[in-house]
Amino acid sequence: MSSDVVLTAALRTNLLSLQNTQSLIDKTQLRLATGLKVNSALDNPQNFFAAQSLNNRAGDLTRLLDGIGQSIRTIEEADKGISALTKLIEQAESVADSAQAEIRASEGFANFAGTENVEALGGNVVDGTVIVDGASDQFAISVTTFDSAGAATTVTAQVALTANDTIDDIVAIINSDATIGANASTQLVKASVGSGGELRLESLSENALIRVDDGAANTLTAAGFARLGLDNIVSTESNVATTRNGGTVVAGRQIKSAVTAGTAVNGKFEASDTLGTAGYLNANFATGGADDAILSVTIDGQNTTIGEYNAADHTIQDIVDGINNSGVNGLTASFDTDKGQIILTVADNVGQLSLNFEAEAGGTTAFGFGTGASDAALAAATNAASENFTFVGSSANLEQYQSDFNNIRNQIDDIVEDASYRGINLLNGDNLTTFFNEDRSSSLTSEGVNFDALGLGIAAADFSSAANVQLSLDDVRGALASVRNFGQSIANDLAIIQTRQDFTKDTISTLKAGADDLTVADQNEEGANLLSLQTRQTLGVTSLSLASQSQQSVLRLF
Repeated sequence: MSSDVVLTAALRTNLLSLQNTQSLIDKTQLRLATGLKVNSALDNPQNFFAAQSLNNRAGDLTRLLDGIGQSIRTIEEADKGISALTKLIEQAESVADSAQAEIRASEGFANFAGTENVEALGGNVVDGTVIVDGASDQFAISVTTFDSAGAATTVTAQVALTANDTIDDIVAIINSDATIGANASTQLVKASVGSGGELRLESLSENALIRVDDGAANTLTAAGFARLGLDNIVSTESNVATTRNGGTVVAGRQIKSAVTAGTAVNGKFEASDTLGTAGYLNANFATGGADDAILSVTIDGQNTTIGEYNAADHTIQDIVDGINNSGVNGLTASFDTDKGQIILTVADNVGQLSLNFEAEAGGTTAFGFGTGASDAALAAATNAASENFTFVGSSANLEQYQSDFNNIRNQIDDIVEDASYRGINLLNGDNLTTFFNEDRSSSLTSEGVNFDALGLGIAAADFSSAANVQLSLDDVRGALASVRNFGQSIANDLAIIQTRQDFTKDTISTLKAGADDLTVADQNEEGANLLSLQTRQTLGVTSLSLASQSQQSVLRLF
């Protein structure tokens, strides 16, 4: 048609070349703008859909990571609950231990605990000295046991300490001793460190007495006993012409004199025997007021004189009557006709009793109360001997121990109730399932437990007997083992989940990298391509201009 524009072959060829170049420039600029060489299925269907599949899986795994993270938090909350439960159960065990010691003492097992946290001192310097006063201080532990006839046998161990000894060192020295410890033919005493870091001593022989006093040399002194927390047991006693630091711990509420060679009639000892005949005072304490031995008692700091006695004029019954008629509160005396022993019984409210003997003239006492420390040769007038007794075994504290135990038991229930995270409580029977892949075919189930007091098998405390206390101890020890085992189990699950979390993150990174390999453009390459295309475009325009010059030459003919 006359309206058509007629282009020469050269112009049309150059024009098509420019159009192709512009199309390539547009495509390259799109790649540079988006960073992708495949922006849609039209660009490269195979790569586009393959990359989309990889990205979809990466997205699914990314969403799973949130669940994995929440599972980790759930287990961490359960682990915190386990830590709290462990502390509470250990505390309950300590309370039951104390109750057992209390009730065992009332049943005839002497025991006591110091009042200082010696463990906290370690071997460090305290007030310019170490735990003990010198480089080689020592103290003595004596254990008195009685045979079926009531005859007493006393064994003494010297506990030698060196500078910087810790409480563990002291316990090891006592427990390994060859006379009272594990290395003896029969172990008589067990030493341990209490829950408060205090030194504890327990008799392993029923009705035995434990005495602690100055050692044979380099004595510990009152300050040393105080550092060991034993100043509530050990106090100043008379030892004839000198003084000593010592004290005897008594199982139950009675102390007994030594069996003597008194007169037996038809198999029964007679309280009517004189003190000399019975062997309690020797003949030096003769007839007459000037030759008497003065007996007094001190109960919780209150001293009372019982009377003056000699070997010839006074009987066993006189001692018994003198004590019972003295008006001393909390102390009664009796005589065991089967074993020939004077028995002193103290009330539950009595904490300490001191027996004191003073000579008006030279003589020997042989009552043998406690560990026999009241046996003393009072060689001259005014010589004195005394012994301090501390009584354990009162059931007054058992009710408090029972209440404390049950309070802890209630707190165990509260801890378990509070150990929930987003509605899942592994300590209250809930299970936790953690999924690790997009089709949920790979997972881990952390099985919950019932760790309230009932589930742990911790029954309400009844500390009315040693057997019941032992049941509570068995309960808490079994519970502690269960809690620790479960703690190991969830720690293992936590490690697995964290490993799978890291693996999932790496997988997501790999999937995204694979998708990028299929679709992401090389910016350097595309930049070079754009520069080349822009050059080609410039050259094409020049070529088009040259091709049009032939037509311009025709115009010059007119």
